[in-house]
Amino acid sequence: MDYKVAFVDEPLHIDVEVPGSKSITNRALLMAAMAEGESVLEGVLSSDDSVYFLQALRDLGFDVAQDKDGKRVAIQGRQGRIPRGQAEVFVGSAGTAARFLTAFLAMNPGVYRVNATEQMKKRPMAELLHALRQLGAEITCLEEEDTFPLVIRGIGEDIGRGSVSLNIDRSSQFLSALLMVAPLRFGELEIMLTGIREARAYVEMTEQMMVQFGHPGVERLSGNVYAVPQGRYHGRHYQIEPDVSAACYFYAMAAVTGGSAVVHRMRRDSLQGDMRYLDILEEMGCQLHWESQGDGREQLRLVAPPVGSLKGFDESFSDFSDQTLTAAAIAPFANAPVTITGIGHIRGQESDRIHVIATQLQRMGITCREREESLTIMPGQPKGIRVDTFDDHRVAMAFAVTGLRVRDMVIGDCECCKKTFPEYFQVLDRILAGKCE
Repeated sequence: MDYKVAFVDEPLHIDVEVPGSKSITNRALLMAAMAEGESVLEGVLSSDDSVYFLQALRDLGFDVAQDKDGKRVAIQGRQGRIPRGQAEVFVGSAGTAARFLTAFLAMNPGVYRVNATEQMKKRPMAELLHALRQLGAEITCLEEEDTFPLVIRGIGEDIGRGSVSLNIDRSSQFLSALLMVAPLRFGELEIMLTGIREARAYVEMTEQMMVQFGHPGVERLSGNVYAVPQGRYHGRHYQIEPDVSAACYFYAMAAVTGGSAVVHRMRRDSLQGDMRYLDILEEMGCQLHWESQGDGREQLRLVAPPVGSLKGFDESFSDFSDQTLTAAAIAPFANAPVTITGIGHIRGQESDRIHVIATQLQRMGITCREREESLTIMPGQPKGIRVDTFDDHRVAMAFAVTGLRVRDMVIGDCECCKKTFPEYFQVLDRILAGKCE
């Protein structure tokens, strides 16, 4: 289904809630399954990704209970053990679930078949599979090498000390997966990074959540070596933060229309690296204010400068690369070029996002310089097109922001948003009600 974005010619003043964080949801689901005792997770993201993750846990024999809207999930942990010694799971297009579950299965003495969509089969897995094989797991790829479908015969006994080399240039999820599952089999595991990418925000989220679920904590021996000690996870009641990645679309809408935005339940102490994008919006000329709500909670309000006065920038997005599309969506409306660097790895996500940004903006009449690791976008007035989304949720959501200031912009196949934010376009409709031409 296509979605025609309504053109607005006045500032938008936005007040919304967004779903729970995908990144935190997936980490919490895995740690709850690995924990001792029951965990109750509140604010769980209800989307394709979490549906695949939860169904995989059920297929592995875990007791999982959800309330009607799916936002409250109870999981009975099994101290790192998988109830079924043989099972088949399907991870869909969920890259996070695919990497985390593959690592989890490799630490259990069973035989498991894992399959995925054609889209996920094209995404990076080789580095993680190589590391798991180094550690003793037997992994057989049934079609193309280093991708799904695959059969995992996991490690059958505890190991005192171990070490492994790992390259995370294409995804920091490889490191997060190993950090979380290492305590299940190793008294201590040293992970030595071999690549060049400095991607730490999501890894730091993983480390903090491991401690929140009872693990003693990961030690960073040097810039490129992590030591994971033995330790258990404990069931707990856990509140999942709102998804900052989703929140940023609405802050960007305010920025591009010269308005303001509040996204409820944002946290000053958020675990999410995408908070860094709000610094970019400040650099572009927006103002951010933490406002007291009178009950000990705060809310974050963005106030944008007038239309036409957003500033350009030249920044690395390596640590918050999901926001590349959000930044690119408003870049044409800046008064100077926008250069985004450190993003070569996003070519291997749901789509080749660098190339998609460049080609779609060029179709809109915007000059866009595509390089292997970066993009430069020149100022200009985009023209309306039907955006090709390539089944990539972030392409659809980001270019809807562009469409607010462009007549006749259509987002193709907008249903792809169900991967992380199924109600995105309904929320946008509510914001735009009575505000558009």
